Amino acid sequence: MATNLEGNKIVAAVLTAGITFAVAGVIGRQLVHPTMPHHAAMTVPGEATEAAAPAAAPALDPITPLLASADVAAGQQVAQRQCASCHSFNEGGRAAVGPNLYGIVGAKHAHMEGFNYSQALRGMADKPWTYEELNAWIHSPRSYAAGNRMSFAGLANTQQRANLIAYLRSISPSAPAP
Repeated sequence: MATNLEGNKIVAAVLTAGITFAVAGVIGRQLVHPTMPHHAAMTVPGEATEAAAPAAAPALDPITPLLASADVAAGQQVAQRQCASCHSFNEGGRAAVGPNLYGIVGAKHAHMEGFNYSQALRGMADKPWTYEELNAWIHSPRSYAAGNRMSFAGLANTQQRANLIAYLRSISPSAPAP
């Protein structure tokens, strides 16, 4: 029975300490009235501030010169590794999470009938997928069309983008000139 009382005493001491600290905090705020500053008291040189305008996205280098030496087989590997979980690439293929990409080069944005495109892409429905448009999209879908539903972060490697676009062109029967 003595051990039960010792346990109760320990629990009571912990609860008493917690309540004491909470009451001290309330009384301290009543006496001191702390106010938080609206801006930083010091600025560190080179550190961005909230008021600074966001940096503009760097312009992408043109992809067209790289397409002449692009490797279609490497592009197919990139497509299978990065895109195949959401897209199909065969003629008449079904839409998965994303639309079928057969014939995408030269086709209009939001080209696949019956696919539920985001409002961002439906707004570009009259615009064709050129090499440079595909380059910008593959580099960063969120930057290209803010509000789209594609969860892919983008492909930073320029040569991989060129290879992927060359592969997409190879499966596009009505693609623009090489």
